[in-house]
Amino acid sequence: MVRQLLRRSILWMGVLGLALPASPVFGQQGAQNGEWRSYGGDAGSTKYSSLDVIDETNVQDLEVVWRWQTVDYERQAEDPDVRFNSLLLATPLKVGDALFTSTNLGQAAAIDAVTGETLWVYNSVAEGTSAGRGRGTRGLAYWTDGSDERLLTVSGEHLVALGTRTGELYPEFGENGKVDLRQDMGPRLQRYSWNAAPLICGDVVVVGAAMSDSPTRQEATPGYVRGYDVITGELRWRFNPVPQPGEAGNETWEDGSWQYSGNANVWSLMSADEELGYVYLPVSTPTNDWYGGHRLGDNLFAESLVALECATGERVWHYQMIHHGLWDYDNPAAPNLVDITVDGRPIRAVVQVTKQGFTYVFDRVTGEPVWPIVELPVPP
Repeated sequence: MVRQLLRRSILWMGVLGLALPASPVFGQQGAQNGEWRSYGGDAGSTKYSSLDVIDETNVQDLEVVWRWQTVDYERQAEDPDVRFNSLLLATPLKVGDALFTSTNLGQAAAIDAVTGETLWVYNSVAEGTSAGRGRGTRGLAYWTDGSDERLLTVSGEHLVALGTRTGELYPEFGENGKVDLRQDMGPRLQRYSWNAAPLICGDVVVVGAAMSDSPTRQEATPGYVRGYDVITGELRWRFNPVPQPGEAGNETWEDGSWQYSGNANVWSLMSADEELGYVYLPVSTPTNDWYGGHRLGDNLFAESLVALECATGERVWHYQMIHHGLWDYDNPAAPNLVDITVDGRPIRAVVQVTKQGFTYVFDRVTGEPVWPIVELPVPP
């Protein structure tokens, strides 16, 4: 049955109904008031909701109320040449009585959270932002200033801004609602790719990159992280994970290897502390995944956790988990922002899980490890 659901790309968040009296439950941390406005529940990726109506005493009484099938099939019915991965990976956002999700063709849809009815669809094929060969995408970002609100999503090689009520493009954002993400990526770019969800921090929408890993070429495009104005789509800043001359960390790329090395993507999700105004980047492996003979040195800021100022993109602090990575030890998940107490001292912490089996915990203000991290020398 599970495989059948996956093949049909039925939204995994299909609503389950329970005959229980409605009662307001207000979260103290994480997602608030039953909302889910960011991929990880909130900008800090706490992935926590305090809702407690469903528990161990009644979970067995749940019944399926509705199912929703991805609207990508409608595009395929219109054009049989359209292909897409049928495994739906997106985490829907919940704002008010609506769910918002992206699809594998770079489409977006609004769904009535009560009935499962499709309210509107952003047709990426008609708008020319779909490559026609869809892959799994993980979701959208939601922004509001209390009077205006919009959705931001990466569709193909474009960042698009959509109205929450109609799904129509915002004409004042970029060029007619779209920003071409191939711009500002440098001369080595062949194709821009990213399938994570954008992150909102203040009035900036942050996007990463997933430049293709190639074991046969040493030349590659760096996985730039960029911040755009959420209203106008103007590029506010660009962070290069492979530092150029004059930038901190450039000296860790020996023999001029910064000139041709790339990747060091932020292909996964990011997190932000909007009070501090910091965004946290889980950076992955540089070219090539399992060979580094052409890029001697520690290779900052690959395989690092990097904190940037949301407004400017300026680096605040970093910690490199793997120096001169050779094992594809990407940081694979959004850092979790948590508040902890250690020896009676409250700490605003950031937690990064890794492929190594280690979990790293830092003071998210200063970047200092909460517990000592011992590094031992290894043979060169």
